[in-house]
Amino acid sequence: MLLYKLLSGTLLTTSSEYLLGPELDWDQLLGRENLPKLLLSEAAKWEKISEEKSKELIGEGLLAPMGNQEIWAAGVTYYRSRTARMEESKDAGGADFYDKVYAADRPELFFKATASRVSNPGETVNIRKDSTWDVPEPELTLLISPSGKVQGFTVGNDMSSRSIEGENPLYLPQAKVYQGCAAIGPCILIQEEMLPDTNKINLEILRSGKAEASGETTLAQMKRKPQELANWLFRANTFPIGCFMMTGTGIVPDNFTLQKGDVVKITIEGIGTLENKVGLT
Repeated sequence: MLLYKLLSGTLLTTSSEYLLGPELDWDQLLGRENLPKLLLSEAAKWEKISEEKSKELIGEGLLAPMGNQEIWAAGVTYYRSRTARMEESKDAGGADFYDKVYAADRPELFFKATASRVSNPGETVNIRKDSTWDVPEPELTLLISPSGKVQGFTVGNDMSSRSIEGENPLYLPQAKVYQGCAAIGPCILIQEEMLPDTNKINLEILRSGKAEASGETTLAQMKRKPQELANWLFRANTFPIGCFMMTGTGIVPDNFTLQKGDVVKITIEGIGTLENKVGLT
């Protein structure tokens, strides 16, 4: 089932019904265990609406499907990301770090964004003025419960200043964490079962209405499984209202950098398409 955060209210779609509910406290909602079962029970009291009405509400605009949860991220989980990171950091002497992380038991995990730094679907994500090489990173993003259990999935855009990270790997926080550095949405797929490995992730970047760059990968290319990443994050951290985790990217456009005004579209089968314009901060 898909859960949308509307500008006013909440929309839940199942295989056979479209249910319109009230505005919810998303900290309380996403801070619950066994969310799939509990949400279905709660939504039994919501108003049933038509598919046409559902599409109309979505078209009016969506909020990022989160409350005040933190977003964390995992790096170098795809082989393509490993090779790209080695290339960007070779002049700084950091290329071997990414190779070692890819092969290590311990994954690379880092803090990505507070809720105030996350852009809504359809709004603007940013590139930094002091960066010369910027890319979106399309990522399957996990909804993790307070006990550390994966119980939902959404689409994530991990905006990345590759010129800053490539200058020195220790600059990673500046390359990753700034205003408008992330977006998630358009909804959360609420389920405990993992998505099929065959599910595709697609990236399309438009410039002046024309395709400027694109790419595709599948979840089968991920080296580490979602629950494994969640378990590492929860080894020495607590998240009373749950959290989100971006799981890394397998799409890195060659010889490309974002420009102000570009449009980024990220699609994950079974969830939907996250679309954002590109701004400058």
